[in-house]
This record gives sequence, C-alpha cells and structure tokens, in this order.
Amino acid sequence: MIRTATPADVPVIHALVRELADYEEALHEARATEEQLREALFGERPAAFAHIAEDDTTGEPVGFCLWFQNFSTWRGVHGIYLEDLYVRPEARGGGHGKALLSELARICVERGYARLEWSVLNWNEPSIDFYKALGAAPQDEWTVYRLTDGALARLGS
Repeated sequence: MIRTATPADVPVIHALVRELADYEEALHEARATEEQLREALFGERPAAFAHIAEDDTTGEPVGFCLWFQNFSTWRGVHGIYLEDLYVRPEARGGGHGKALLSELARICVERGYARLEWSVLNWNEPSIDFYKALGAAPQDEWTVYRLTDGALARLGS
C-alpha cells in the first residue's frame, strides 16, 4: 500500500500537490513545477523525500506524503517535518493516510529521530480529528511565521 516514490512518480506527485492546494483553497499559490519537484526529490542533493499510497486492488496512486529532515537543538537529533499529506477524496477512510504516517513514524523510530511534526489549517476539522485520534498533540503555544515574495526579498537584500 505504501512505497517510496521514484522519479517516475513525479508527474503524479505534482498532480497530488495541486489537488491538495485546491482542497486547501490555495491552488493559485501552488507554483512548483514537475522539474522543481524532480530536482528536490531526486537531484544530486535531495532536499525532500516522498512516499506514495497505492490502492491495494488497482495499484493506482491515491495519496502521498512529502517530507524533509528537521533538527531539534533541544533533543540533539533529527526529526521529520511532514510538508504534505494528501489522500484523494474517493480513497479516504481506506487507511492510506494512517499508513503514510505510520511509515514516517517507523522511519523516525528506526533512525532515532525525536519528532514527527506537521502543520494543519485551523478549519480542517476532519484532519485535526484524524491526527488527534492517532495521538498527535497540537502545539497551540507556537505561531508559525513566514517570509515570502516581497518581504523575503526586502529582508534578504
């Protein structure tokens, strides 16, 4: 059901990223190209990693997760930051999301990583309920900040 992505999966990963952006009502912000994803996932120095969830019967991709390593100075070890987790609506409830998260948790345990972290939109109650049912705890005392576009360029120049 879950497998490590290969370069041949880049077109489907790109499509799933766009489906996720549409679900999150931010399709206009999804600017990544297939080539950018290919380089990030499979280039000379991969910066991210991905897994594909396949339908058990057809073998068709029904979801994915994309992640990268982070580091905890408090724990002194790496962790995983889950950038995207998405399962197509018609495949939800089939265990694919849980299987993807279980694979990432397995990697954390195997490698001695201390954390598996991600963000979820405040309005996404189905996902929040799903994560809580797995034992994930919200980090309500932290607020995410982001610099992009003009603000990033101004600060960086």
